[in-house]
Amino acid sequence: MKHCLIVDDSAVIRKVARRILETLSFRISEAEDGEQALTLCRADMPDAVLLDWNMPVMDGYEFLRELRRLPTGNRPKVVFCTTENDVGYIARAMHAGADEYIMKPFDKEIVTAKFQEVGLA
Repeated sequence: MKHCLIVDDSAVIRKVARRILETLSFRISEAEDGEQALTLCRADMPDAVLLDWNMPVMDGYEFLRELRRLPTGNRPKVVFCTTENDVGYIARAMHAGADEYIMKPFDKEIVTAKFQEVGLA
């Protein structure tokens, strides 16, 4: 079973994303910030990461840069999921190693389409 780590400081967003991704047959892990997410990745590297940008402790951009430095950190497909819609943010995310970008609010069709684009749905 594929494993997806959902990283978002909003419990509501994590719950909605979990419900959607479970219908796509993902095993789900959750983290409230980038620091918790890195700890989880070191213990059990996921196949995919659904990642928020703005979080306390460590934001999504910093997490992504650190993830990609881990020995198997280039393996997960990373889909940023954020309210940041400026082209500059999107370019920074892609340059840091993101595979796709989703705007909040999102629905099942959007998540499914993006995960299909990265080869995971």
